[in-house]
Amino acid sequence: RNVACGLCHSDLHYIDGKIPQALPALLGHEAAAVVEAVGANVTELAPGDPVVGCLNVHCAQCAQCAAGRSFLCDRRKDLQRRADGTSRVRHGDVEVYQMAGLGGFGEIMLTHRNALAKVPTELPLELGALLGCAVITGVGAAFNTARVQAGSTVAVVGVGGIGLNIIQGAALAGAERIIAVDVNPTKLDLARTFGATDGVDASTGDAAEAVVDLTSGGADASFEAIGLAATAEQAFRMIRPGGMTYLVGLSPFGTKYEFSGNDMVLKSRGVQGVFMGSNHFKRDIPMLANLYLQGRLKLDELVSARITLDEINDGFAAMRSGTVARSVIVY
Repeated sequence: RNVACGLCHSDLHYIDGKIPQALPALLGHEAAAVVEAVGANVTELAPGDPVVGCLNVHCAQCAQCAAGRSFLCDRRKDLQRRADGTSRVRHGDVEVYQMAGLGGFGEIMLTHRNALAKVPTELPLELGALLGCAVITGVGAAFNTARVQAGSTVAVVGVGGIGLNIIQGAALAGAERIIAVDVNPTKLDLARTFGATDGVDASTGDAAEAVVDLTSGGADASFEAIGLAATAEQAFRMIRPGGMTYLVGLSPFGTKYEFSGNDMVLKSRGVQGVFMGSNHFKRDIPMLANLYLQGRLKLDELVSARITLDEINDGFAAMRSGTVARSVIVY
């Protein structure tokens, strides 16, 4: 039974048709819940357990899982549905597509056991919901993918829910300088509370040039957390020779990127896509929950609004306006 579910830009991409989607659909994937019942062979979860859902359900048996990349599980799509390939959710006789095998915008979820992580009972679930996407994607990009080094310099382009968590992940990893880049001055101020040391207003000039000037040659790593070609290419121009750009933001279906081949080869600059923070969520979500309970990870500051399910469209309108970090449905 769902306790809370965050609104994510990925949901908005599906709503706007920027990503192909079978209909009818039950969206929502940033969910926290309490287990009501389990299947006969489920031993690691029990009724009453607080859990957080994560969209990269995995089989723990395929080549990707065996290689430690469960976030790329070969069977992820299969495990989001019943064994016969149909949806777990129906409206009358009509199959309803369950986003990521979760469907967090429903009061009840029926999902695979490897789509859930048990969390400490002390964790407020309306905050814990954010661990399943925004937090694990952002912090994971810094921890797992980029392996941000202590004393390094990073730039983060786009400081919404994902970008703020990249910033706090880089801060936890010991980055010396963290440059937030956005067109919204209010978000730049918020970024400083999450660990940003500098802010660049991208609406006032060439943000890439500003980052290169601030760092005397470019950042060691840059992260793009929006999903636009223009900002991805901008992030690439922010890194020093030998640096790496990490593309974290989900882009609309069919988006193409262009990067200078000479810069990549002659200056050893690289670009890497990042899915869900390269996470091992059964390990990472409880760890992030404990970091919050220890006062080392910010979650309260991420929640801009707590809303009811009836107010979901207002929440997405606020997201479009760019005025919120995260809205959370509290059931």
